[in-house]
Amino acid sequence: MDIAQKAQELLHTPLDPHDVAVVEQQLGRFPRGMVAVGARCVCGNPLAVVTRPLVDGKIPFPTTCYLTSLQAVKAVSKLEAAGEMAQYSEQVSQGEMHERYEAAHQAYLAFRDEVARILGDSQEHILGISAGGMPVRVKCLHALVGQSLVMGPGVNPVGDDVLHRVQAEFDPAVCRCAEPYQHSEQ
Repeated sequence: MDIAQKAQELLHTPLDPHDVAVVEQQLGRFPRGMVAVGARCVCGNPLAVVTRPLVDGKIPFPTTCYLTSLQAVKAVSKLEAAGEMAQYSEQVSQGEMHERYEAAHQAYLAFRDEVARILGDSQEHILGISAGGMPVRVKCLHALVGQSLVMGPGVNPVGDDVLHRVQAEFDPAVCRCAEPYQHSEQ
């Protein structure tokens, strides 16, 4: 599946009010701009969401793939606190890793372009800006992990590596959620 198809698939699924409530609980605030659940835990809880490029119809928001899982945020925060962004920034500045990171940046832009097209959002204030410091440095591991979860393995090499490194604390294939997803039958 290509990136545009992935965006179309995710936005084609109606946003469930229960998912919004779960993400609100995860974030501790209403998830402004949330238009889809981009990745789920094996129990069904949202792990990362897709946000619109223009929140509340006026605020440019480049972080389209937004990490919401408390367990994921906590595990990734430990790597950030340990100063891992400098090491990753060095890795993405050269060779094959640079090419793969540039491709992740382009995939992010293509995904957001499709989300914006479907929703009719303007991107004029964020054109060419993806997330997480791409394509030249690593600024936010949370954003890069969000991209890996939403778009799948093989898209963002840094996000994929972080997911591998935090697997003992967070793994999308192992439920460690405080409360399992309870989807009400309609």
